[in-house]
Amino acid sequence: MLSLNVYPIVWMVLWAIFLVFLAFLILRLIFNYADPNPFGVIGRFGFKIRKLTERFVYPAARFLANFRVDTRLAPLVTIFIGLVLTYFTSQIIGNTFFVIDGLSEGVSSGNTKMFIGFILYGLLSVLVLFIFIRFISTWFVFTKNTFLGFVKKVTDPIMIPVQRLIPPIGMFDISAMIVLIVIGLLQTVVMNVFVRQ
Repeated sequence: MLSLNVYPIVWMVLWAIFLVFLAFLILRLIFNYADPNPFGVIGRFGFKIRKLTERFVYPAARFLANFRVDTRLAPLVTIFIGLVLTYFTSQIIGNTFFVIDGLSEGVSSGNTKMFIGFILYGLLSVLVLFIFIRFISTWFVFTKNTFLGFVKKVTDPIMIPVQRLIPPIGMFDISAMIVLIVIGLLQTVVMNVFVRQ
């Protein structure tokens, strides 16, 4: 089964990448405040770290600048976003393996009900992924012709009515969280009705 054999390896690789990313961002944060001699060995190393991490940190720095917060703290915001993205990516990959295993078992055992249940569960998982992407994409500008535009078009029929019912609280839009909770409950119902006997 993929979820038992492959997923632990993928999970370890994913979190190892995050830890390397974390180490670079912590170094950048230290260099932001230490401000070493730019012509010394440490200063040149700090410049390389800054150059490597700039494209990841710049959006967070721009975000902090809008609120007149010290932009040297941008690596902390980037670490938080990286942690959230790594966690959700590991969950999405685990869910994908779970669905593939369930579909395989449904086909091999000839259990049509189980197969249909895992297809429904998989479709709801794709919807969860799209809503998560939509939530993350609110921080970026995108056009209708991009993949993010497609995600917005797919999720609008669900998100717009919920956003009308639950308006944003200040700058926080909790409608996505409400929709994700409802979809999670639907997935539980699908599993109980179609898969678990």
